[in-house]
Amino acid sequence: MNQPLINNPTNPVLRSVITGAIASAVASSTINMRKVKNEEISKKEALKDTLKRTSQGAIATGAAVATADYLSQKGGFIKAMTTISVGMAGIYALEVLDDKLNKSCEQQCEEATLIAKEQ
Repeated sequence: MNQPLINNPTNPVLRSVITGAIASAVASSTINMRKVKNEEISKKEALKDTLKRTSQGAIATGAAVATADYLSQKGGFIKAMTTISVGMAGIYALEVLDDKLNKSCEQQCEEATLIAKEQ
């Protein structure tokens, strides 16, 4: 079976994104499984963290490979800096999104607790 997106030698960045996602998933899920076993975090928190780290690993690996590719090209410095900047922005965006979701959940829990106390 031919998979043009993955087995495409003209698109090494996509292969790297997939490789980064797999490597990050293996590492973060292993670490989070230990934390769950030691009752440091819940299964839900472990899954959420694994998904975030997997996404960040995919972005970082793809950006790193693309940056290295551009740096090897004549006149590719600006493309390389743009690529690494986009990768950094993607990882930062995931952190900000995670923070906002956590704050939203904390606020909802606090409001529920206040309502329960009033009743």
